[in-house]
Amino acid sequence: MKDFFGTTKFKILVAVMAVIVGVMIFSLTQGGYTTDSASVFGYIFEPFQKFSTGISNRVTSTLDMLFNAEKYYNENIELKNTLNEIYNDIIDYDIIARENEQLRVMLELKEEYDDYVFSAPCTVIARTTNDPYHSFTIDKGSDDGVSPYDPVITSSGLVGVCYDVSRSTSKVRTLYSPKTAVGVTAVRSKATGIIEGDYEFAENGQCRMNYISKTSDIEEGDIIITSGSETFPANQLIGTVESVGMEDSGLSKYAIINLAINPDDVSTVFVITSFNGQGGTER
Repeated sequence: MKDFFGTTKFKILVAVMAVIVGVMIFSLTQGGYTTDSASVFGYIFEPFQKFSTGISNRVTSTLDMLFNAEKYYNENIELKNTLNEIYNDIIDYDIIARENEQLRVMLELKEEYDDYVFSAPCTVIARTTNDPYHSFTIDKGSDDGVSPYDPVITSSGLVGVCYDVSRSTSKVRTLYSPKTAVGVTAVRSKATGIIEGDYEFAENGQCRMNYISKTSDIEEGDIIITSGSETFPANQLIGTVESVGMEDSGLSKYAIINLAINPDDVSTVFVITSFNGQGGTER
């Protein structure tokens, strides 16, 4: 320590301090700080000023948070409530928009098929994950006029048929299921047959059209629609022909059909609760 006082660094430090003190004394005796002296002091003490200003700002901010905590808390609650109202408005708007779209589709279907009686638009609320035939559950049941074997459609065509109907829900068996047999016809050639589901074809979004006359000219690309029965109304789109083959017996043809509707993509459906010819009677 004693060695430091004898070093050049110490002498320079003393000299600098002496200059600073001298400038201060001179400025005071001349009636205040001059512009030059103020600049010098400003340059020398600028880091200290910034540091002290930072400390002051932090202290002020901390005190503000302490004394106004309740105010900020209430403002935060009000802001959250406002945001929740906005979110709810957006959700309500989305629900109304979807309902309007569903009603629009229903009106279009009603205009096209004026003998149809529909339940309210149905929402898919569950899917049977262990079912290879992609059955699902809708939010309408017997209280809404739905009965077992009522057909289920969208604006794009036939989806399946209701079964296991409760008061408020119904399960829908799709065209993939072997239990859903539908009489169909080809629009161009008028070839008729029966659509039957199969596990192998279900994996590829397809069904098999069986019992086609061996003399029929049904071919790839033909459009297949329902032919009409006591369970399924006529003229509902099924899909298009992927390929045609001859049965091993040689007595009839078969066709592989690409279904128009993938049940996994369906979120809203319409149940036809009544149509002309349903159950063998006109309604």
